[in-house]
Amino acid sequence: MKSAKATFTDRDRLSYDASWLLRQTVVNTSTDPHRPGLTLPAMGCGTWAWGNRLLWGYTPDMDEQLQAVFDHCVSHGVTLFDTGDSYGTGRLNGRSETLLGQFANHYQGDNRDQICLATKLAAYPWRLTRGAMINACIASSRRFGRGVDLAQLHWSTANYAPWQEGTLLDGLADLYEQHQVRGVGLSNFGPKRLRKIYPQFRDRGVPITTLQVQYSLLSTYPVTQLGIQAVCDELGIRLIAYSPLALGLLTGKYQIGSTLPSGLRGVLFRQLLPGVKPILDTVEAIALFREKTMAQVALNWCICKGFIPIPGAKTLAQAQQNTGALGWQLDAGEVLELDNAVNRSDKQMVQNIFQTR
Repeated sequence: MKSAKATFTDRDRLSYDASWLLRQTVVNTSTDPHRPGLTLPAMGCGTWAWGNRLLWGYTPDMDEQLQAVFDHCVSHGVTLFDTGDSYGTGRLNGRSETLLGQFANHYQGDNRDQICLATKLAAYPWRLTRGAMINACIASSRRFGRGVDLAQLHWSTANYAPWQEGTLLDGLADLYEQHQVRGVGLSNFGPKRLRKIYPQFRDRGVPITTLQVQYSLLSTYPVTQLGIQAVCDELGIRLIAYSPLALGLLTGKYQIGSTLPSGLRGVLFRQLLPGVKPILDTVEAIALFREKTMAQVALNWCICKGFIPIPGAKTLAQAQQNTGALGWQLDAGEVLELDNAVNRSDKQMVQNIFQTR
């Protein structure tokens, strides 16, 4: 693997390392001394798979293993758990929230006070009023068996029902003003849309704490093409990277000619693998040099880029691998090598259809 370290001066490296350390620091989001803020760790855990039979093969006999995942994450400082009120298929709708609440209320170990349960409230077509958003959050709280820490609008309706969005955002701000949540956030908003709706919160004194976008070595579109990071930095919004392992493709488990997962993931991987080989090869080379896994390198890259990645985990082994991305850092040359590999790749993940510009 050809090193790019020589392209950085000592001054560049010191600046880069200081930036990385800031991103590793647990951040309390409160600016109001009379109001507790959210404590955001360097990495969180996504729970889309918890209750999802269609894509992830969930069955209730997995719950004991999922409890072990939760316990391991919290004890290792991964205290942000992201879910959504639309998570869970069929009769299992809401299952992810229910499990998270059970696990959080049962947990008695280290970092218990730092647990942050975040849910995304879906912009369903029947949610037309501010009260509908408030009621949705109350329903999530009931499934949690405790309060919602971070409430987020799951997606923008600007592309298909722009008249609906303002009311939903007002309802989100109402939740913060009424002290029903400790923070509010957004998901799948692009920089133009974010700038347009930001005054709606600012004028009410409601800070937007976080914004989620699909971001990984195989999905740099929100930053490189939309420019979302510069806008979030300007507005003081923390970026969360969902699908930071590209549905598992960045773990190294799947290669050209290997057995691929069944269903939609397998179809997608078959299309992507030939075009993303430069990225996978570079991740693998750095992982071997670092004595880390490919997943750990991919997650550490996200952190170095200023994002809070929220990889999923269905087993304790996966959770242990994810937390192995913490406590060390890629150096500036390695980050540059990965960036260059992305530029050489002619494929990227399909973007979320709800992502706005």
